[in-house]
Amino acid sequence: MEYLSTRDKTLRKSAAQAITMGLSRDGGLFTPVSFPSLSALEVETLCTMSYPRRAAYIMGKYLEDFRAEDLARFAERAYSLEKFDTPAIAPLRKVDGRTWCLELWHGPTSAFKDMALQMLPQLLSASLRMTEEKKTACILAATSGDTGKAAMEGFADVEQTKILVFYPENGVSEIQKLQMVTQEGGNVGVCAVKGNFDDAQNGVKRLFSDEALREKLARRGYFLSSANSINWGRILPQLVYYISAYCDLLNAKEIKLGQPVNFCVPTGNFGNILACYYAKRMGLPVGKLICASNRNDVLTDFIRTGIYDRNRPFHTTMSPSMDILISSNLERLLFDMSGGKDELVREYMEQLAQTGRYEVTPGMKRRMQEIFYGGFCGEEETASSIAMLYRYGYLIDTHTAVAAKVLTDYRKKSGDRTPAIFVSTASPYKFCDSVLSSIGQVPVENSVERIAQMVDITGVAAPVRLAGLKGKEIRFRDVTGMELMEEKVLSFLE
Repeated sequence: MEYLSTRDKTLRKSAAQAITMGLSRDGGLFTPVSFPSLSALEVETLCTMSYPRRAAYIMGKYLEDFRAEDLARFAERAYSLEKFDTPAIAPLRKVDGRTWCLELWHGPTSAFKDMALQMLPQLLSASLRMTEEKKTACILAATSGDTGKAAMEGFADVEQTKILVFYPENGVSEIQKLQMVTQEGGNVGVCAVKGNFDDAQNGVKRLFSDEALREKLARRGYFLSSANSINWGRILPQLVYYISAYCDLLNAKEIKLGQPVNFCVPTGNFGNILACYYAKRMGLPVGKLICASNRNDVLTDFIRTGIYDRNRPFHTTMSPSMDILISSNLERLLFDMSGGKDELVREYMEQLAQTGRYEVTPGMKRRMQEIFYGGFCGEEETASSIAMLYRYGYLIDTHTAVAAKVLTDYRKKSGDRTPAIFVSTASPYKFCDSVLSSIGQVPVENSVERIAQMVDITGVAAPVRLAGLKGKEIRFRDVTGMELMEEKVLSFLE
C-alpha cells in the first residue's frame, strides 16, 4: 500500500518511506491511499487472538511491504509483560451496564502513548533497513506531557537513532516533567521551550520544513524524523486498541457482532480519535465518535460550526496533554472528508498559518457532524467527574475525567443509549496534585511524595516505574526560546 501527502497527493511513498520520513517535505501528513476492509468474519477471528497477534494482523493490512513474521515479532516485543502490567495490554473496565472504560496506561510510562511508541521504534528500525538508509535518524518530538517520555523510553539506545524532545516549560505536570528530565539513554535529549505546546509544536514543524537545516544535518550524517502522531507509524498502532476493545466486548458477551459502540476520546492533537475514525472506515461498527476537550475547546467549536479558529485564549489546565489549540492530525480528517482534495487541504492550512482560522465546506461540515460530536469540560467539572467516579470505587486521571463527563453530557443531550466506551489515557498517578485535590485531600508539597500519599489514601497501587522516580538523577535542565530551537538541534547532534 502506498501513502500520499495530504497537501500533494502526487507525492507517494511506500510504508517504509512514510514512516522513515515522518512528515512529508511539503508539510503534509502521510495518509494511506485507501482503507482496507475488516469483515465480520475477521473480527470473529481476532476475538480468538492475544493483543500482540491482533496488532500484527491489523497493522499487516497497512504494511504490505513488511513481512508478517517480522510484524508478529515486533508486536510480541512491544506488548510483552516485561513492559505492560497486564496480559490484556489495553483492558476494558466495566463502569455500568452500558459503559466501559478502555485503559491505555498499563505500559512503561503509564500513558496511552506507550501503545504506539513501543511499536514505532521497531517499525522505524525496520524501515531504515528496507530503504537502505545509512544516515542516523534524528527524531524530533514536541510533547504536551506524555509523548516525550514515551518516545524517549521507546527509542532509548536504539541503533541509528537520536531523539530530542521539546516540552512547554510550564505546561506539563510535575511528574511528567520528572519522567522526562531523568530519562536514561545515551541517544536522548530534552529541552523546555518558553511558551505553550503549540509554540513547541510549531517550532518542530518549522524545523522539518527548513531545507537549509536538512542540508546541514545531511552533511553530518543525519536526517529528521518524527515520533509525534504526525508520523503514520504512530497512528497505525492506535487503530489496534479500538478494534481490540470491540473484540473484548464480544468475548464478554456484552454486545453482539455488528452492534455499534460509541467511543468518547479525550482529545488534543486529534491523533487518538482519528485512529478510531480510521477503524470505523475499515468497517468496525463504531457509532458516534465523541470528541472530548477541556477548556481549550477549539475542536468542540469546529465540530459544531465547521469553523476552526485558534484565535482564542490559551488555558493551562489540570489536563495538560489536551492544552492544544492547533490539532495537527485534523489535517488527515480534512483530507478524507474532502474526498482527497489536496488543494483544498493546502488552502485550509495556508489560511490557518496566515489568519489562524478556516471554514470547511457545508458538505464537509455535514459529513463530520454525522460521525462526530464535540463537547468540552471545565476545571470544576473535571474535578467533580474524578470525585464522582472515585465514590463508585474508580480512580481516574484528569484527562479520563474529561471524557467521562463529556460522554455523560452527550447522553443527556441526545438520549443515545448505545453501548459506549470512554478512553482513559493516563494513570491517575501522573497527576496526583489534581486528583488528590479533586477527592477532597490536601496534596503534600513534594510531587514524588504525593504518589505514596495517594496510595495511602485510596488503596490503589501506583505504577512501579512512577513510584521509582524518587531519588532519580535529573539529567536535563535546558530551556530555550522558539527562535533558538535550531541551535539546540545542532548542538545536540555535535
